This record gives sequence, C-alpha cells and structure tokens, in this order.
Amino acid sequence: MKRNRKAMPALLGPRPAATALLLAAATVLAGCEQGSSGGPTGQASGPSGCPAAHAAAQAAVSRAERTDAAWHGPAGGPKAVSGKTIVYVAQTMTNPGVAGAAQGVKEAARVIGWNVRVIDGGGTPAGIQAAMSQAVTLKPSGIVIGGFDPGTTSQQVAQAGAARIPLIGWHAVASPGPSRRPELFTNVTTKVEDVARAGAQWVIAGSNGHAGVVLFTDASIPFAKHKSELIRKVLATCPGVSLLAYENIPIPDASSRTPREISTLLSRFQDRWTYSVAINDLYFADAAPAFRAAGRKGSGPPLNIGAGDGDPSAFERINSKQYQAATVPEPLSLQGWQIVDEFNRAFSGRPASGYVAPVHITTAGNSGGATAWDPPGYRQGYRKIWGR
Repeated sequence: MKRNRKAMPALLGPRPAATALLLAAATVLAGCEQGSSGGPTGQASGPSGCPAAHAAAQAAVSRAERTDAAWHGPAGGPKAVSGKTIVYVAQTMTNPGVAGAAQGVKEAARVIGWNVRVIDGGGTPAGIQAAMSQAVTLKPSGIVIGGFDPGTTSQQVAQAGAARIPLIGWHAVASPGPSRRPELFTNVTTKVEDVARAGAQWVIAGSNGHAGVVLFTDASIPFAKHKSELIRKVLATCPGVSLLAYENIPIPDASSRTPREISTLLSRFQDRWTYSVAINDLYFADAAPAFRAAGRKGSGPPLNIGAGDGDPSAFERINSKQYQAATVPEPLSLQGWQIVDEFNRAFSGRPASGYVAPVHITTAGNSGGATAWDPPGYRQGYRKIWGR
C-alpha cells in the first residue's frame, strides 16, 4: 500500500486470533534448524540474544533471499479460452504496485490471446466508482479490482454479479483466495502474515538477536495496523530485540510528518536505534532527508526494511544503499499472470487455483540491480497450462 493505495477496510475473511498467531510464530521459530544468514552486513558479535529464534530467522531469511527457487505454482489447469476481454479497474495508475500488476495482466493477456482495457480510478472514491461503472457498462468477460476496497463500489459490484461478470481482486481484500463478501472469484496477494514475519525475521537474523527497533505503521488502516501488530509479535519472540518506538504516521501525512518524526527519534534514541521496519517502503523515501541532515550514512544504522510492496524507488534506494537495506516485495508481474490464469479457470467453470506466491526478501546483495522482483519460471508454467 502506498499513498492513495489500497485504502484497505477492516478486511473480510477469517483471521487467526492474536494469541494463536503468537504461539504459531514461536513454534515455527523454535522448531527450525540453524541456517546461514542472508541478513545485512554488520551483524552484532557475541552470543545471540535469542538462540532458537535467531537460528530459525537465519534459515527463513536465507530461503526468502533466494532468487533461483523453482516455480511451485499450479501444474495443471484448463487450456486457453479464446475471445475474452478483461477490464482492469485501477485504484490509480500512479501507484507503482497497481500499475505493475496491470502491466503483468496485459503481458499475460497478449500470450493467451485476450484483450485488456485499463480504466484509471484516479485515486479518489468518486473516480473509482465512475471507473467501475464504466467497466460494468462495457460488459467485459471479467473485471479486475485493482488495489481498492470493493466495499467502496458495492453498487457496481452487485451490478457485475447480476450480469454474471466474474470479479478478481488484486490486493482487494486482506487474504488471498476466493471471497464471499464481497463476491470475488479470487483475490491475488501475498499473505500478510508471511510478509510481516519475513520483515521481523530479517531484523532478528541480521542483528544476531540484538536490535533496537522502530516500527512505522498507519493505524487508521486496519490492514496496515494488523500487519504491524504481526511484526511486533514476531519481534517479541526474541528477548534481545527491543521495540524502541511504535510510530503511527498515516500514509497521506507521511511526506510531511516522517522527516520530523525521524529527527525526534534520532535525538531520543541516538545509537540505540539500529533497525527499522515499516509496513510500506514509502516511509523510507520520506525519512531519507532527515537521516541525511543528521549525518547518518545511507548504509545505516539504522538498517531499514519495508515489509510490503517493493516499488521501483525502494529497489533504487536498496541498490544504492541510501537509507533502505531491504524490502519484502510483491511479485507484480507474476501476480498479473496469475490473474489471467484465474480468469481462465473462471471462464472454464473451474475453481480458483489456490496459489499464493511465497515471500521474498530483496537486498543489494541479491537484487542484481533490478528495480522489481520477477521470480523465474511462472511464464513457462502458465504457457504450458494454457497450451501457448
């Protein structure tokens, strides 16, 4: 989520109880074996602040930082249905995540032989409603809800349902997979629990279990607050990690408030502040001037990770080591291809694939200079399924 992005509601679908999540996280962390750390350089020396959690975090981060993992998406499905038209309703095409997923849809549609039209909602409720109305009026084969809450267009969603136009969401609700309320054939997104865990484990692994952390969130968005609570719970599994501050900065105010907050935090915590986690990369774009003005090096400390999105500007900061060390990016192009495959299943009377992309952690050491996370194998996998 970014400015004007994913104005996430108190999103639907069952969520595990907080206690169960904490117990599950602790169980996973305690049960993993020692692995080599793929975390940032400059790890703390000496005994770990949480040996079991640290070992598990190292193993998890090492897996998440791999760039050569084999494709484990759907192995079978219906052959390509011909003659379809898809309308992608974008929350706003100025949002790199929304635009990246749209580009993936267009690329996959060319392969499968469909037409795609993108309608830009402009980032406002009125604009998004107008875009959805236009999409329904066009009577396409299917409509993508690109990065906005379907509840804000409930009338248009009902009209699409009455017209038997299948809807597929991209980051439209909190959880991946089919949704009953709102009625979505499926929702394409990573799991917020996995993204949050990856961000927290990167801190535990890289710090050797000794870190002073500032966590940035937007508590006005339930989805964002839920993610930051998950991050906090996983950080709490390591006694050597101290949460110095839990900063609530609404995303629309981030550009004005973040620099001031960074200056205050630096003055307050000084060298105790060694790591930061944010629910979105944009906080570090806004933080950079304040870090620079305070004479902090771009390579840190603090070492900063964005637990979400991975837009091109975040990759650029990471590659140039300018006040961001890592991100947990969305595989935007892959998700666009998945959207097309899910529509093909809907048109063929088949259920959704159930595929959820695994989390990945990008650093300067594994990005290869790229400005997006584009995992291998999915294009060939989907072409094989479609017979293209």
